[in-house]
Order: sequence, then C-alpha cells, then structure tokens
Amino acid sequence: MAGIWIFAEDYEHNLELIQGGKELAQKLAGKIVVILPHNSGNDEKAHDCIARGADEVLYLPPLAKDEDFMACIPLIVAEVLQEKPDIFLIGSSLRGKELAARIAARLNTGLCSDCISLELSNDDQSLVMERLIFGGAAVQRVVIPTRPQMATIPPRLFSPAAVQEGRTGNIRELPPAPPSRVKILGKKTRTHEAAALTEARILLCVGRGVEKEEDLSLVRELADLLGAEIGCTRPISDEMHWLPEECCIGLSGIQVKPELYIGIGVSGQIQHITGIRDARIICSINNDENAPIFAVSDYAIQGDLYKVLPLMIEGLKKS
Repeated sequence: MAGIWIFAEDYEHNLELIQGGKELAQKLAGKIVVILPHNSGNDEKAHDCIARGADEVLYLPPLAKDEDFMACIPLIVAEVLQEKPDIFLIGSSLRGKELAARIAARLNTGLCSDCISLELSNDDQSLVMERLIFGGAAVQRVVIPTRPQMATIPPRLFSPAAVQEGRTGNIRELPPAPPSRVKILGKKTRTHEAAALTEARILLCVGRGVEKEEDLSLVRELADLLGAEIGCTRPISDEMHWLPEECCIGLSGIQVKPELYIGIGVSGQIQHITGIRDARIICSINNDENAPIFAVSDYAIQGDLYKVLPLMIEGLKKS
C-alpha cells in the first residue's frame, strides 16, 4: 500500500480528513500525504498537519490571477501516477467534487461521492465506502477495484486530528503547473455562500409555514440572537425565491451537520430530512401535530410559529 492522500479546500476540513486517514492507516503500511494551496512563504499549516498525523505535505504552486484552480489538475494527476497512492480522499465541497471527478477521469479510476462511512475489508484491505441513495431511504456500499480508490468526504464526518508532539515529516512544493487553456474572465460574489450553512453550528431553516416574505425578519432576529445561519426548504428558494438557491437544504440542495437545527414551519419531507439527518440536535416548530419532521426531532414544539418565535426572542433577550 502506497499510502493515503488528502485534499480539501477548507483547512479545518483537511484536519478532519487527516483523522480519517489515520484511522485507515492503522491497517495500511503507507504514509499520509496532504495537499495544500500555495504556501506564500509560511509553513505553519504544513507543520501543523504533520503534527496531527501527516507524513508529507505537498504545496501546490501559485496560480496567475486569470487561472482557475482546476489548472492544478494535471500537476496533481502527474504526482499521483508517480507516487501511486492507494486511497485519495477529497473534501466534498462544490469545487472539491468537481476536482475529484476530473482527477478520477484522468486516472481512469472509480470515485464514490459524499461518503458517510469508510472502512477497510478484512480480506484484501479494499476500501469499503457507504453513501446514501434513494433520498436517504437506503445505504449503498461501494468497493472500487481500481487504484487509487477515490472518495469525496463531507465536513464533520471525522473529528479534527489531535496534535502529537515530536512528529516530523517532509514538506515540498510541487513544480509550476503547465499553462491552462481555461482563463477566468471575471468573478461575481454571491449574496450568500453555501459554505456558511455547511459550517454553521446553529442553523435555522425556513419552510412553507412562513406565510410572507416580510416575516423572514422575525427569523433573522432570532438568528442574530443565536448567532445562527438561515437555510430553507426547496419551495422557499425555487418557487417563492425568498432566499438564494444555495440556501436550500436537502437531497437536491446541501447537507448540513449543525450542533443545533431549528426547523421553522418545515413539514419534513424525506428529501429535506436527508439533508439534516447528521444534525446533532433537531428542534422543530410546526402547528401540525402530524408533521413528518416531528418523527426525527429531539425537541418538537407544536404551535403557531408566529406565537412561538416572539416568545423565544423575548426569552433570549432577557437572558
């Protein structure tokens, strides 16, 4: 086994993947390699990765202002072909999933997206991966016969790796990437980034129980008091256009893992439940005692949200 390679856009996600790699590496005779963006003369993150379990850190070269990050793909592929890692784990962000698919295609290997479980088989130590299918109604087990075995991993599947004193490792910068035929002509900032929802510790979700767009001010006031982000169900973003599309949580939107999720007027159809199933605590507010979301809630408040939210806001202000 040649080892486990790791890459994620978010640095904290890298630390989580290192932990996942360490758990797999206990059965594998190979090193853990982490790929990081250009270092800008600062090796602090590289040394931190090594202290937490990485054996080698590879720095990607700097890119020109008009170059897209995908220009690094040929460089990464060349390194993989030379070093021949057995497993390649990539953070399951929007760009991370695109990167993983492009790399897998060039390597002619398999890729399992949005894995919820990783383990090594007892017979040949192949990587056995699990992911949700059919809107979360079933779990699919995937084994890739080709190498490297590639998977994209959502945030918070693993805890960040802990620091181990005295660890040493190798740090090197990869050579410049070949010129890319793709150039960035311009950038436009979105009003709301999905990353804020996937990283949120507290998350409020708006459903069809909210009657008017101006009533979102009540939800925003509660969010400000809690330090929470605001997401929504598909009808709110696609049909009513009250919130951006990237705020949609569910099977066709984003999956979230907050410490606390509060559903406000959310009915709880299976497509939405798939997106919140990994939330640590689920609280729901709905005036329908038969709302499906109550079945998966740790705390269920049956009542009119227009009466419940003001009480919550008043209580938070007093405390």
